[in-house]
Amino acid sequence: MNNFTFYSPTYFVFGKGTQHEAGHYVKRFGGSKVLIHFGGGSVKRTGLYDDICRSLEKHGIEYISLGGAQPNPRSGLVYEGIELCRKEKVDFVLAVGGGSTIDSAKAIAAGTVYDGDFWDFYEGKPVEKALPIATVLTIPAAGSEGSPDSVITHEDGMRKRGATGEAYRPIFSILNPELTFTLPKYQIACGVCDIMAHVLERYFTPTEDVETTDRLCEALLCALIEEAPKAVANPEDYGAQANIMWAGMVAHNNIVGVGRRQDWSTHNIEHELSALYDCAHGAGLAVIFPVWMQYVMKNDVMRFVQLASRVFGISVNFHNPEETALRMIERLKQFWSSLGLPVSFKEVGAKAEDIDFMAEHISYEDDGCIGGFMRLNAERVKEIYRLAL
Repeated sequence: MNNFTFYSPTYFVFGKGTQHEAGHYVKRFGGSKVLIHFGGGSVKRTGLYDDICRSLEKHGIEYISLGGAQPNPRSGLVYEGIELCRKEKVDFVLAVGGGSTIDSAKAIAAGTVYDGDFWDFYEGKPVEKALPIATVLTIPAAGSEGSPDSVITHEDGMRKRGATGEAYRPIFSILNPELTFTLPKYQIACGVCDIMAHVLERYFTPTEDVETTDRLCEALLCALIEEAPKAVANPEDYGAQANIMWAGMVAHNNIVGVGRRQDWSTHNIEHELSALYDCAHGAGLAVIFPVWMQYVMKNDVMRFVQLASRVFGISVNFHNPEETALRMIERLKQFWSSLGLPVSFKEVGAKAEDIDFMAEHISYEDDGCIGGFMRLNAERVKEIYRLAL
């Protein structure tokens, strides 16, 4: 296990009716004028927006609002939010929605107090300062409600990039599983895949002696495999949605990733897919993760065998461990497919002729590669894309 530091200061408020406490917590954590940032009309149609406004008014907190956040959040709305916050002298940003809304809110919060272009943070500049950020989560998926991360797509060239920094961790996050009851089944499935991918990006590691975090990762995956079909079959299953919602946070606040080298090449590869074709991030991950597994498994086949045995209950063929690994990969594809997710390029509308563009568009590290489990250059990434055809 590697040396590490871990700090996760977000105050979590979990359970039924907790959205009504938003004003109390904004006031408790020092907010006096709030930007309510949200996505489409569902926040207003369900009455959640009114609940938030009433709670803020009850506690004497001024607010303005900015809607329009969309999947694969765009830079244009971030620039608009920054200008609005500066003009209105906002001192607190409250994201009401899923990961895309939260990611956009984080970018606005950092850009408001920064003299340069907020995109600098998405080109590698550390995020050291931002307005306080809080969330009311409606879609369990990205884990942004507890993480120091944000992903934005810049409309100039459709570049999809991530930024990170402790200033991006929300001050508080309200998690009420009831707010997920109106989600389409496909969106629930995409969210589950995203959560599982966050776990798997950490699970596939070259770091030795990480049994504790291995077991935490495996437990999360087992819980998601158990609960996801229940939630897709009945979106109003509170118990299933509650377990998925908490798993989404735990999967990405890094408690399961400390002390180990992580991979993240699949996310980088998928970002180009969703940036170009505007597919849901979770759907793109369902396409890319199995083919990435197939391509890299020989790098440490026994790690795949361990996952096959502990999570999927597959009997190990010690004479041919690759056969066990391939069975596990196929089982994972079948699971995601059973939830209604795509598992091939064709199903997300991706085209073979775009492979070179996507592979060359990735933000590679200084050595021209990505990935912590197996280093991948542009040519290897192209081979992975081709496997998805």
